[in-house]
Amino acid sequence: MHADPTRAPSARIIAVVNQKGGVGKTTTAINLGAALAEDGFNVLIVDLDPQGNASTGLGIAPESRQLSSYDLLLDEAELADVIYPSQLEGLWITPATADLSSADIEMVANEKRSFLLYDALRQPAIDRYAFDYVLIDCPPSLSLLTVNAMVAAHSVLVPLQSEFFALEGLSQLMLTIREVRQVANPDLRIEGVVLTMYDGRNRLAQQVESDSRETLGDLVFKTVIPRNVRVSEAPSYAQSVLTYDSGSKGSLAYRALAEELVRRHHES
Repeated sequence: MHADPTRAPSARIIAVVNQKGGVGKTTTAINLGAALAEDGFNVLIVDLDPQGNASTGLGIAPESRQLSSYDLLLDEAELADVIYPSQLEGLWITPATADLSSADIEMVANEKRSFLLYDALRQPAIDRYAFDYVLIDCPPSLSLLTVNAMVAAHSVLVPLQSEFFALEGLSQLMLTIREVRQVANPDLRIEGVVLTMYDGRNRLAQQVESDSRETLGDLVFKTVIPRNVRVSEAPSYAQSVLTYDSGSKGSLAYRALAEELVRRHHES
């Protein structure tokens, strides 16, 4: 793998991070990626979660993952060998396998351990794909894999489930982002916080939204992702919700989130 660390990648790299599981992180990576691709952007999803749910959810069967994000990080695989097309035009994925579950331990001995993904995404070979966005689906922990994602990324997108204790977990994540800024990536910024699994009839959900907007202001996306059975069903058919049920509330919400994200970039 030949990386040029001085190259600025043309794609906007966004790490999708929350150290809590079950908050809609992978769902957001898949469906935001699909919505951006539907809008004509070229999108790569890097699956950094050993569970590999983003890979399965986009139809990459475990037996067909010859090389994975593990090989990209630890075996210096060429990008072209680890980028797989999804069934959706414009959406690609670097799949994950269970090998990633030992990656943290294996990376500890590497003096460039926090910069492995940074280097991998700066291979000149990435130019031929002309990606507009790279979305990194992180594991549900503040591990070395997640740190790699933050070091490689321009920004962090935080899915926040509308539930009790949601904001408490966020403070630990903010501390980690601050540390990464100080040590490795001074330009890292918070892309925003998106409220997921939102049920407007639930007073607790309303309270979490109110508290989030009061505490974080404009960092919270105006778009909220509703609790929607179609969003939950889509991965079992190896599809994004936009393909599975294009007119569902979940599809409409992720399209709105993609539009809001793109608009923010144009304004910044």
